[in-house]
Amino acid sequence: MAYLRPALLRLSACCTLMLFLLAPAAHAIGPKGDVFLGFSRLGTNTFYPNAGGLNGLEGTAHLKLRRFIGIEADVAHYGYGSSSDVPRTTTVMFGPRVTIGALGVRAYAHALIGGEHSSNSSGVNGVNIDAGAFSYALGGGVDVPVFPFFAWRVNGDYIAAPTLSTQDAVKGRISTGLVFRF
Repeated sequence: MAYLRPALLRLSACCTLMLFLLAPAAHAIGPKGDVFLGFSRLGTNTFYPNAGGLNGLEGTAHLKLRRFIGIEADVAHYGYGSSSDVPRTTTVMFGPRVTIGALGVRAYAHALIGGEHSSNSSGVNGVNIDAGAFSYALGGGVDVPVFPFFAWRVNGDYIAAPTLSTQDAVKGRISTGLVFRF
């Protein structure tokens, strides 16, 4: 399973890059939506004990299907700047999103389901981790316009993997970063 993590990371990076490169063309020909890339902070012990709060990057793509309803894909990777015994965690989730807005400010709520995969190289308390599980996130956020086609996002989610629950976990994440609207 350890060989899947680098491949998944490369795939998510390629998908995010493609979305940013293809977004201007999508503005001219396709449905409306947005692409987000930013910093994300995962709560303490969310997936595994002794993991602490993990920093990471998050990317999302949202396509509007109807006036208020759309679909969203979310990919995040956590564990940057941590020691090698702390698990590096990647989440990939999809789900519906409801968006409302006025005067360029957009508020949204989403319910995402998918999976997470964590691994470490030297083990937490001598235990190596290389496992994945079903995960979900419930939350929302606000996009505030800063330039034409660009906004700044602040997002908060309750995020968990029920099969990996830990007693003293803070099962949340906050994210902030740049949004490209098309």
